[in-house]
Amino acid sequence: MMGLRGIHYRWRLVAGSLAGCLMLLVAGWFFLDRLDRAYPPPLETAADVSRDVVARDGTLLRAYTTQSGIWRLPVSLEAVDPDYINMLIAYEDRRFRSHSGVDLLAVGRAAMQLVLNGGRIVSGASTITMQLARLIEPRSERSVSAKLRQMARALQIERRLSKDEILARYLMLAPYGGNLEGVRAASLAWFGREPKKLSLSQSALLVALPQSPEARRPDRHHATAVAARNRVLARMGEAGLIPRSEIVRAAAAKLPGRRLAMPDLAAHAADAAIQAQPDTKTIRLTLDAHVQQRMEQLAVESVSRLGPKQSLAMLLADGRTGEIIASIGSTGYLDAARAGAIDMSRATRSPGSALKPFIYGLAFEDALIAAETLIDDAPADFSGYRPRNFDRGYMGEVNIREALGFSLNVPAVRLLDAVGPQRLLSRLRRGGTELDLPPGGAPGLAIGLGGAGVSLRDLVQLYTAFVNEGMARRLHDGSDPGSGAPLDQPVMAAAASWQVADILAGVNAPQGVPRLAIAYKTGTSYGYRDAWAIGFDGRHVLGVWVGRPDAAPVPGLSGIDTAAPLLFEAFARAGVDRVDLAPPPAGVALQARAALPHALRKFKTRVETSSATAADGSLPPRIVYPPQGARVALGSGGSGPRMPLVIKLQGGAGPYRLIANGHALPKPTRRRVLNWTPDSPGASTLTVMDAKGRAASVSVFIETN
Repeated sequence: MMGLRGIHYRWRLVAGSLAGCLMLLVAGWFFLDRLDRAYPPPLETAADVSRDVVARDGTLLRAYTTQSGIWRLPVSLEAVDPDYINMLIAYEDRRFRSHSGVDLLAVGRAAMQLVLNGGRIVSGASTITMQLARLIEPRSERSVSAKLRQMARALQIERRLSKDEILARYLMLAPYGGNLEGVRAASLAWFGREPKKLSLSQSALLVALPQSPEARRPDRHHATAVAARNRVLARMGEAGLIPRSEIVRAAAAKLPGRRLAMPDLAAHAADAAIQAQPDTKTIRLTLDAHVQQRMEQLAVESVSRLGPKQSLAMLLADGRTGEIIASIGSTGYLDAARAGAIDMSRATRSPGSALKPFIYGLAFEDALIAAETLIDDAPADFSGYRPRNFDRGYMGEVNIREALGFSLNVPAVRLLDAVGPQRLLSRLRRGGTELDLPPGGAPGLAIGLGGAGVSLRDLVQLYTAFVNEGMARRLHDGSDPGSGAPLDQPVMAAAASWQVADILAGVNAPQGVPRLAIAYKTGTSYGYRDAWAIGFDGRHVLGVWVGRPDAAPVPGLSGIDTAAPLLFEAFARAGVDRVDLAPPPAGVALQARAALPHALRKFKTRVETSSATAADGSLPPRIVYPPQGARVALGSGGSGPRMPLVIKLQGGAGPYRLIANGHALPKPTRRRVLNWTPDSPGASTLTVMDAKGRAASVSVFIETN
């Protein structure tokens, strides 16, 4: 009985002890868990990273230091050479994937070596997780207690982050000399390349640097850096991870003797992006880094051709999508003598003759002219406004192709007088551009020759209409997600757009520049303050501005001699795949002057037309319905065809011909009530021409219900 009682007692004692131990373990775990929650590791340190702006393919355009002046660029494991990562783990922490933050085997080995070597440290036991703990919570002391705190923090970190997350944070925070932190900043500063493209020699140096970043800097302690790199390579060879032949080749490779500057492309666009998205760390723009670099190099080379204090701006856009491919705001961001910090692609300046194509477009749309229509280039007086040509001479009677090709001023003003300055402004607004008019002044004929302000960015946006059948595309570079609503009304009819582009494509290129199949227009502002050149192929639009940022005159400055050569050279250097200009749209045919209707053989102003018709006592035609600017709702009658628009006329002499959106209806009629069925809703321009060539036009907006 006593034996059974003793056995029972011992079992109760064992069970109680086990229960007590279990309770102590549970209490200890609970205490450590509460302690861990109360004093979490400061992982938010890694959130303070440099902001960067990248191109469409992710190439770094420009980066900014942190508020404390550190280059700490965001990086992901996928953006780092996997051979470098494998080398780092093999050299620093080969059991990184299996331990829980502290490598007990390494700790035991380090302790044994410490005892056997009389207290001298032979090898450390810090894991990558422990190194991360030191980086996020730096301490200057080197003691056993400091090492224990690192171990505790490492255990905490492993509870919160995955192994890949720990590795990514280490790669972003590790020191590499000076104010460089993180493998991406180090790779760019020491080798001028992203960490995805590291060589074996470069990887070995970046593995060695964080251990003693200042003592091993290759720009200050080159021999020490070489020795540290070679130790890493030797260790990899001993471990059998890298063939001996590759180690020998890598050990013979030269290391950099100086630190490189960070990429600094598209400075003005990058600054604008940073301001537009203040809370975004990495901003992706639509710019092409390679095209941007080529055009910036051209801007740098062009400085020697420009006079003192002159600058330039260039903008290349995909006219089909509105994406900006390259943007140059000045000859040099840090060039104070030329006010390089000012983004002249956004500055408002006088466009000179650069708006003339839009005047001609409206005249084509209204069927007032054809390419071979004659027009007078002779002195004229428009209620006191007397425009003169750039060379102060006159060519007499020229055709429209010559008038626009030679950029003659008087013919352009004659046409603007016919289509109306206010209507031109309205069409430019459809292209997303509001001209900067003189204070308190109503738009006059002078706006056709540069008497209003516009930016290079807006001008390039307007010219996208010539590669989109008259419909402009709003420019954007990704910097501002809320950059505005899309443009949904045409600047001009498709037929008119093609006719203007066809004339501009025939303008001779400046002497001494590459011959390219592009259309282009130049402009020179009053007083030789601004020189412009805007060119396009079937898809791309490129604009160039040259002048002084302070708007001071530059004698001899002109669009054709100064800006146009840069335009052609930039188009040639950009490296974009040029696209052929579009073929003529359906219904558009170029006719010789003899084949034109009588009214289109010679352009006459409204005054000239009224004088010519007053001799027989007849009045010119007038559209009495619909009125100018009307919004007309046309029902479809359910599933039936769309109802026609009724057009009512007064005056004029039949037969009458209706021209809708630049397309002439095939059959003339003597009736003063015309029917026209639009193809689609939206803005339309209707012109009626009588037998004597007199015309009347209205712009309306067709709605459906």
